[in-house]
Amino acid sequence: MDIPTHEPASDGPDSVPEDVAALEAKARDYLPAEQVASIRRAYRLGASAHAGQTRRSGEPYITHPVAVASILADLRMDVETLCAAILHDAIEDTPVDHRMLAEAFGDTVADLVEGVTKLDRVKFRDRQEADAESFRKMLLAMSRDLRVILIKLADRLHNMRTLEAMVSASQKRIARETLDIYAPIAQRLGMNRIRSELQDLGFRTLYPHRHATIARRIRSQPLARREAMGAIEMRLAERLGGEGLPFRLVGRVKTPYSIYNKMRSESKSFAQVMDVFGFRVVVQTVSQCYQALGAVHGLYKPLDGRFRDFIAIPKVNGYQSLHTVLFGPHGSPLEVQIRTEDMDLIAERGIAAHWVYKHGGSGPNSAQSRVHDWLRGLLDSQQYAATSLEFLEHVKVDLFPDEVYLFTPKGAILALPRNATALDFAYAVHTDVGNHAVAARVDKKLVPLRSKLVSGQRVEIITARSAVPHTTWLDFVVTSKARTAIRHHLKHLEHEDAVDLGHRILDRALEARASSLDGVPQAVLEKYLADNRYKRLEELLSDIALGNRMPSQVAQALARGQARGNARPASEDDILITGAERGILSFGACCHPIPGEPIMGYLSAGKGVVVHRLECPNVPEFRKTPERVIAVDWDRNVEGDYRVELRIEVVNKPGVLAQVAAAVAEAKSNIDSVEYQERDLSASVMQFIVEVKSVRHLQDVLARIRRLAVVQDAQRL
Repeated sequence: MDIPTHEPASDGPDSVPEDVAALEAKARDYLPAEQVASIRRAYRLGASAHAGQTRRSGEPYITHPVAVASILADLRMDVETLCAAILHDAIEDTPVDHRMLAEAFGDTVADLVEGVTKLDRVKFRDRQEADAESFRKMLLAMSRDLRVILIKLADRLHNMRTLEAMVSASQKRIARETLDIYAPIAQRLGMNRIRSELQDLGFRTLYPHRHATIARRIRSQPLARREAMGAIEMRLAERLGGEGLPFRLVGRVKTPYSIYNKMRSESKSFAQVMDVFGFRVVVQTVSQCYQALGAVHGLYKPLDGRFRDFIAIPKVNGYQSLHTVLFGPHGSPLEVQIRTEDMDLIAERGIAAHWVYKHGGSGPNSAQSRVHDWLRGLLDSQQYAATSLEFLEHVKVDLFPDEVYLFTPKGAILALPRNATALDFAYAVHTDVGNHAVAARVDKKLVPLRSKLVSGQRVEIITARSAVPHTTWLDFVVTSKARTAIRHHLKHLEHEDAVDLGHRILDRALEARASSLDGVPQAVLEKYLADNRYKRLEELLSDIALGNRMPSQVAQALARGQARGNARPASEDDILITGAERGILSFGACCHPIPGEPIMGYLSAGKGVVVHRLECPNVPEFRKTPERVIAVDWDRNVEGDYRVELRIEVVNKPGVLAQVAAAVAEAKSNIDSVEYQERDLSASVMQFIVEVKSVRHLQDVLARIRRLAVVQDAQRL
C-alpha cells in the first residue's frame, strides 16, 4: 500500500468530510499549522487503509477513529496522540504495519498504535483469556507511554456511544467490561468526565429500565425544588462575592448511575437520595478555597462527619478538592465542592491535563507521577501472576480503591483500599516489611496484622527476621501488592521444598544402583539436563518431586554405564516426613494417614508424593506400578495437624452435636467439617473430620467422645 506523505495540492478546506474538518478546527485552536497538516496526512492514510470497511451501523469505518481523535482533541492532546488515534486500528485491521507507520509518522506514533492493538492474531483457550492477555499487553504498553491508555479510553467511549448497532449479547459484555475495567481506569487516572460518561452509558446498556426510570425522576423534579436550588445558588454567589473572592459557581446534577450507586450502597429509595443537585465553587488559589469553605459554612450549617479535605491529602489519582455537605434551607443535604482552576482542570481531565511529555516539558505533573507509581506496582504484580486472568483479577482489586488515608511513623501518607488491613499497610511500605511483619501499632496501640484500618490512623509495623508469610494471610489482605507478594513467597518456599524432596527421592533411586547424585559425572548430568530441556538441576529435582518425572528412569539414565550394586536397607532409604513439606506432599483423602501409622508414598503426576496408610484399600493397585512407589516414614519430631475421619453414633436428642464438639475441643483438636445424618427416631450418625497430631492424640479424642452418655459408638473410618 502506498502511503501518502504529503497533501495533494488540490486539497482545500472542503475536501474532507465534516467530522475531519471539525477535528482539524479543534486542533487548530492549540496546535501549529504543520501539526494540523500531519493530522490530515494521518486521515488520508487511515481512510485509504480502511477503504471498503464499514461499522456495524453501516458507516465508513474511518468515522470511528476520527471520532476517537476528536475526543482526544477535546482534551487538547498532542499531535502524536491524535495521529495514533486516527490510525489505532490500522495495524490490526489493514495491511499497514509498524514499519510503514514509523516511516510516515515516526516511531512514537507507530509504538502508540502497536500498544493499542489487540492480540487477535494469538490463539487462546477462550475469549476471557484473550481479553485478559490483551489487557495485560495494553497496560505494559501504557507503562512505556501513558498516551496508550488515553487512546484506548477514547476508543471505548466512542464505542459505548454507538453501542446500539451491536447485538444484545455483545452490548452486555462490552458494557460489563466498561464498568468493571475501563471506567475504573479512567477514575484511577483522574479523568472524571470520561469516567462519568462511561459509567452512565454502561449502566444504561446493562439496566435500561432502571436508567430510564431514574433519568425520568431527575427530569421531573418538582419545580419548587428547582426554584429552591436557584435561590440557594443566588445566596451562595452573594456570600462569596461579599468575601471579595473571584469565583466561578457551577450547578451540577448527578448522573443516573451515581444516584443508582448511592441507592444501592446505602439501601435508599430515590426519594431518600436528597443530594441529587450540588454546586462546585472554583477559585484562584488554595487559600481562597479555605476562605470559600468558611463562607459557605457561615451560610449553611455543615453536616457532621461529611467534610473531606482532598487538598491537604489528595486522592491516589491526584484529585484535589474540598468536599462538604451542607444542611440546606428545606432540610435537604447540599453537596458543595471547592477547588482551584488547576484542580478543576485535573479533576476533569486527569493525566491529560497540561499534557507534558519527554520533549518540550519540564517533567510529569503530579497526576502523571501518581499514575507511573501505580503502574510500577502493576508491573510488579504481573511478574508474579501465573496467568493473565490472575493478573486481571489483581488489577480489578486496585481499580476499586475507595481509599483510606494512613500515616507512617514519619508522617508520610499512604492511600490503601477500603477494608485494608495492617498487613496491607506493611506491604505498601515495602515487600520485605510485609514478609517479616508480626504485628502493628495503630495509634500506639498494639493490634494483630488482620486488623482493618480507617482513615487518619498512624500505623507502625513490627517485624522479626524469623517471620515469614503464611497461607492464612491470603484470607484477609485486600491489596494486589500484598496478595501477589505473599503468593510469590509461598511459591518460592514450595519450590525450595520440592527441590529438597526431589533430591532425596533421586538420591534414593540412585543408591539402588550403587550410585549417588554427587557421584554422577558432571558431563553426564549436563547432557541429561540439556537433552530434556532443563535449564538447571533444580528444575529436574522439582519435577521429580511433583511426579512429572520418574526417579527410577532418571536414575537409570544418570547411572548408565556405572557398576550396579544392591540397595541399602529400606529403613535407611525411607524419606522422613517432618510436616514442613505440605506444599509438595499431600495425604490421601481415601485413608487420611496420621503420624505413628505405617505409610507409603505414591508419585502422582502433577500432585507429587501422595502419602497413604499401608492399610489403605488402594495400596494393592499402587504396587502394580512399583516405579512410582516411594518408601516414606514419619520423622521422630513430625509436626502439624492431620485430618482424620470419625463416625459417631449418638442418641437422637437436642444438644448432642454441641456435646460432641465440646469433647473434641477439650482434646485440643479442631473440627474441619461435620455431617449429621438421622438414622431413626432414637439414634443418629455423625461423620466428623477432625485434625490430630498423632495416633496417640486420635486415641485421646476418641476416648473423650466415648465417655459421653449420649454416644453409643465412636470409630475411625
